[in-house]
Amino acid sequence: MPQFSNKSLERLATCDQRLQDLMHEVIKETDITILCGHRGEEEQEAAFNTGKSKLHYPYSKHNSFPSMAVDIAPYPIDWNDLESFRKLSVIVKEKAEELGINIEWGGECFGKFVDMPHYQIKEV
Repeated sequence: MPQFSNKSLERLATCDQRLQDLMHEVIKETDITILCGHRGEEEQEAAFNTGKSKLHYPYSKHNSFPSMAVDIAPYPIDWNDLESFRKLSVIVKEKAEELGINIEWGGECFGKFVDMPHYQIKEV
């Protein structure tokens, strides 16, 4: 069974408990890496400046502590394999539903801006 690296666990620990619980269920199904949880101002502005985020600090869900967003990728990472990100989203959404967590995926919730690794808690 896949397991998180220490670096992934460190990043995941900065996230809301619901995201932590969700990712611990997802890794039981498929190997993933945690790319990012909480982002401080410097990290958020870097993400904005490189086009990885459309939001300045402190407006991203990554900027709260604990983070209400997590960026993940199927492991091993192949940024050109968009189908693996889509397949991962099916698993994440299925597990979120089982846990009663309302989640949004960046691959389908931001209009023209597609953020395949991004998942965030959707407040109702």
